[in-house]
Amino acid sequence: MITKMITKMIGLIGLGYVGLPLTVEFGKKREIIGFDTNKNRIDLLKIVK
Repeated sequence: MITKMITKMIGLIGLGYVGLPLTVEFGKKREIIGFDTNKNRIDLLKIVK
């Protein structure tokens, strides 16, 4: 019997005051991707990474 592993990913829209901490916490347990339309915020997050 072949078992297939299913990986679930969480997507979070908005990485502001609420979204960013949620993304960090969810990222400790699951694969996650965050979306934001604020280019400055995204650039800052890339630097801090």
